[in-house]
Amino acid sequence: MDSIYLTSRKKFLFPSLIVFLTLFLHPAFSLADTNKGKVIFAANCASCHSPLVDGTGPALYGKENETPGGRKWIYNWVHNPQAILSSGDKYALALQAKFTIVMPSFPQFSDSDINDVLDYIKLVGDNASKSTPVNSTSGSPAPSGGNSLLFGILTLVLAVMAVILMQVNSSLSKLASEKEGIPVPEPVPFYRNKAYIAVIALLLFLSAGYFLTNAAVNLGRQKGYQPTQPIFFSHRVHAGINQINCLYCHSGAEKSRQAMIPSLNICMNCHKAIDGYRGGPLYTEDHQLINGTTEIHKLYDYVGWNSSTKRYTRPGKPIQWIKIHNLPGFVYFNHSQHVVVGKVQCQTCHGPVTQEDQLYQFTDLSMGWCVNCHRTTAVQFTENNYYSIYTRFHQELKEGKIDSVTVEMEGGTNCQRCHY
Repeated sequence: MDSIYLTSRKKFLFPSLIVFLTLFLHPAFSLADTNKGKVIFAANCASCHSPLVDGTGPALYGKENETPGGRKWIYNWVHNPQAILSSGDKYALALQAKFTIVMPSFPQFSDSDINDVLDYIKLVGDNASKSTPVNSTSGSPAPSGGNSLLFGILTLVLAVMAVILMQVNSSLSKLASEKEGIPVPEPVPFYRNKAYIAVIALLLFLSAGYFLTNAAVNLGRQKGYQPTQPIFFSHRVHAGINQINCLYCHSGAEKSRQAMIPSLNICMNCHKAIDGYRGGPLYTEDHQLINGTTEIHKLYDYVGWNSSTKRYTRPGKPIQWIKIHNLPGFVYFNHSQHVVVGKVQCQTCHGPVTQEDQLYQFTDLSMGWCVNCHRTTAVQFTENNYYSIYTRFHQELKEGKIDSVTVEMEGGTNCQRCHY
């Protein structure tokens, strides 16, 4: 009798494990991360693509419904466009004929990353189709479930069906045993079954541990942070199209610890003469059309400039820019040390600023990210007076013992470099 009872418990326990693991661990049960997709799109796609308007490449909204194989085709295209063209794919060849250039491959992106980007594009397109007001000040779009919500619902339905089938199987086994005269013990209630309680407790413990650890690790980090500024300032227009050197506005990056927000006098050096925007259309990340001339006149309101008389006619007031890149107070970071001595490009930390209309935090600026950079980055060691005192490394370079000097080799990972 005991063996029959244990066998019955095992039959019920293992399917239950599958149900709980399906509910708690199935990746489709989590919502797609459109905020992550937004960051990936801005850093890698926005220079050639817009969700709704053709540019260097095609507008992307709705493209997953046009491609021969839906998202699976897009995965293959993003990973290796040249391979699809070589295969004679008619849709790919038509794109090449229309836009003349071939997109570079991005093998580093997983299917999940591409899904996030596609869900973000769909969200932008759906919002645009609802005629979102141009002067809306809403923040970043909320994450959208996309197809993942449907998969989550299907998972729940299948889990309920599995529970029902197990109950039917248990009832049939009980009837068969009674018919054969085999005694059937009363089943232990679910809430008193030690095996179920242990499984649920373990799953809850693992889930809580995962989310708490993840939250603790990311505490204070704000990768992808992109606030709405008082004036829509496009780095793409200024640093990209017009080729204004970063150091013209952020002169402190070359001379001091702080890069500095440029004074309004620097802005007015150009905008005393340039009182209107005559370039291509400007859009926010939510694809709201921006009137560039209106934004320039916002600057005039702050500085007290009369664009008709070309004179300052009223007192100015500071612009309350929202700081994007924030480091804790116990971290020392010197811009000039990196820009002048280390010859680090602005894009290394700030991302492709020459392609961005709205600036955002490109990296998480975590300690691990900085330390890894110090471990792998070879400094401009020769022809750099700052490193002239490191005679041993200069000698080893001449003798061929080493081919480069990293920041770590000259003490760049010591705690006191950044924490003192």
